[in-house]
Amino acid sequence: MAKENIDWNKNDDAMKLLLSKLRRKLDTIHLGGGQKKIDKQHAKGKMTARERVSYLIDKGSSFLELGEFAGYEMYEEHGGCPAAGVIVGIGYVSKRQCVIVANDATVKAGAWFPITGKKNLRAQEIAMENRLPIIYLVDSAGVYLPLQDEIFPDKEHFGRIFRNNAKMSSMGIIQISAIMGSCVAGGAYLPIMSDEALIVEKTGSIFLAGPYLVKAAIGEQVDKETLGGASTQSEISGVTDYKMPDDPTCLDTIRDLMDKIGAFDKAGFDRAEPVAPKKALDDVYGIFPELPTKPYDTRELLKCLVDDSKITEYKKGYGKTIVCAYARIDGWSVGIVANNRLVVKNAKGEMQFGGVIYSDSADKATRFILNCNQKKIPLVFLHDVTGFMVGKRSEHGGIIKDGAKMVNAVSNSTVPKFSIVMGNSYGAGNYAMCGKAYDPRLIVAWPTAKIAVMGGSQAAKVLTQIQLSTRKAKGEEVDPKLETELFEKTKQKYDQQTSPYYAAARLWVDAIIDPKRTREVISMGIEAANHAPVEKFNVGVIQT
Repeated sequence: MAKENIDWNKNDDAMKLLLSKLRRKLDTIHLGGGQKKIDKQHAKGKMTARERVSYLIDKGSSFLELGEFAGYEMYEEHGGCPAAGVIVGIGYVSKRQCVIVANDATVKAGAWFPITGKKNLRAQEIAMENRLPIIYLVDSAGVYLPLQDEIFPDKEHFGRIFRNNAKMSSMGIIQISAIMGSCVAGGAYLPIMSDEALIVEKTGSIFLAGPYLVKAAIGEQVDKETLGGASTQSEISGVTDYKMPDDPTCLDTIRDLMDKIGAFDKAGFDRAEPVAPKKALDDVYGIFPELPTKPYDTRELLKCLVDDSKITEYKKGYGKTIVCAYARIDGWSVGIVANNRLVVKNAKGEMQFGGVIYSDSADKATRFILNCNQKKIPLVFLHDVTGFMVGKRSEHGGIIKDGAKMVNAVSNSTVPKFSIVMGNSYGAGNYAMCGKAYDPRLIVAWPTAKIAVMGGSQAAKVLTQIQLSTRKAKGEEVDPKLETELFEKTKQKYDQQTSPYYAAARLWVDAIIDPKRTREVISMGIEAANHAPVEKFNVGVIQT
């Protein structure tokens, strides 16, 4: 495909515009509560959460931040909650890969919104799945009280975090906490349920109830430092293990602690010497279409992502709307399941629409997933799917049974799975391609991603017809103008909800990334997964 091609240039320009929009949004999010709040942190002698993370990780190493858009355009009536008020990511500390969680005290004093709890639980889930050490940099005022009913009592709420602390301890997963600011009430359990806890003098404090609550509860008058400051908790109570004079010393000590950790068994995923793709990574911009309805050659896109641009395709002539292939990404052996967006002919000469999963495609993908589990090869799913094929012919051909086979194989797969939502990811197609509900180790989206039950136009048509039928049943007259207005209003709302930002705000995806980072994300994800043993594969019942 020549770069002079008009479609190539349109695609390239469209992707670059989307990436520019992405960067502008991230620039705002990275300011947290704003420059005034940042200045206030500095005036107290404290680093910001992002500065702490940047100082802690190895210089020049990659940091994969997750959940940057968590809370995006949510809680506006409460002043917003950028990045859910907590920085989460996978990074390297003393050359050891680990999960890092840092409360952002510039956002509501680091208070926990409902989405904050969800993001923290996702961080712990990643640590548990991959047996990665987890480092907490604590600086939080506790639960955001106006929304306490949405964060306090349920299974996936605040208290689940401490349950996970205990579970990780029993699994032998290393947990290190640094109390670098406030740590109050139920939140005080997190650092003390960790293996080791550090506390910073003058700025760090930890107690079950602060001075005001102590006064109200038992009438005792006590200042914050005496109640739960660094000297109290490290010299009198013995609750913390290390008293640190300032933030940099605290972070340096964490690096020293990480440096002394012994080696653990690996899962044993195969890795060769990494080889760059023959096609440039940014060729993806020109290949991936500006419009989600346009076809493109998925194999050409894969050549931008895999080592030496080389794939070994499984059942190439069968089930053509899904490409299944063995390849390497940054040296790691992977099995790729990618939706093919070209219009193709099957063996019977019948036309098949690109991006749709037919019975033969589902059958092929199922067998390939089983093979990868047998060979202990991590799976990479590249989404651009509008769903399973519908209609009389498909139903008579058993599309439900074949789709169920694929969903079964994905559900029971024990090798690590990674999902990249490049374009459409609709309905049951999202499930079969390992959407969030199917436990991918990481799931990230390109700025072109759309996640929903169905596309905006289709959904709007359905919902508009339902609304019109309801009005007609009541005896109301419906003119074409009203029908158009209902359709446009419904479509606008639905399109907003299919946006990758809407999905990322609710943590349906872990991150929105530049497509050029796809190799890096997959490589870091497999490296993380390589720390955890692979369970024996048992596919359950798959009807043949």
